[in-house]
Amino acid sequence: MPSPAAQALSAAERRSITRRFMQVYKILLAAYGEPVWRNPLPALDELISTILSQNTNDRNRDRAFAALRARFPTWEAVRDAPAAAVMDAIRPAGLANQKGPRLQAVLRAISAERGALDLEFLRDWPPAEARAWLTRFKGVGPKTAAIVLLFSLGLPAFPVDTHVHRVTGRLGLRPAALSADDSHAFFEALLPPETFYAAHLNIIRHGREVCHARGPACEQCVLLKRCPTGQALLGLVTP
Repeated sequence: MPSPAAQALSAAERRSITRRFMQVYKILLAAYGEPVWRNPLPALDELISTILSQNTNDRNRDRAFAALRARFPTWEAVRDAPAAAVMDAIRPAGLANQKGPRLQAVLRAISAERGALDLEFLRDWPPAEARAWLTRFKGVGPKTAAIVLLFSLGLPAFPVDTHVHRVTGRLGLRPAALSADDSHAFFEALLPPETFYAAHLNIIRHGREVCHARGPACEQCVLLKRCPTGQALLGLVTP
């Protein structure tokens, strides 16, 4: 779907954001190299893993996913299991009473519509249609869908998590008031698709290691010359 926020910009403003983003992209590539996502999961596995990741860290997500796989031999078994058993298995991810029923509801909806628990058919769909299909399910928002599309299905999508949203905001690469959910379409409208994979992963790394939510290490930041927020925090420019 077109991005209203991108369409609201002038052509010159769009070109400026694209140019500045590409500069950031190249600087982070030089600093961190070509990033590699963990071993890609099948699309359905990635969908479940990403739902588990909501409001928790990667370690807890992975513990919950491994426990779910160890307890149930198939996703059909997860779908048909007593709700309490699924919630117990995924407790390490937190919010088990919410995530368990949500996972089962998604699995049942996919089964009812497709007749099988498999999402590989989305690989042949236009990205916008694949995204729309995924986000119909409760608990599957733009970020979750984008992760499945990009990392499992090889489709062009730019996931915006809390780190990407924070770093791009501080760099002035998006409107300050633009939400994370609306930022997906905004960046996809302005950036070359071939940058999505590395940009997403390297910006996350930068957010975790340098551009912290509290107390960003601006003195150590390779992007400082291009970051109005960091320059203001260090008193290099007037806020």
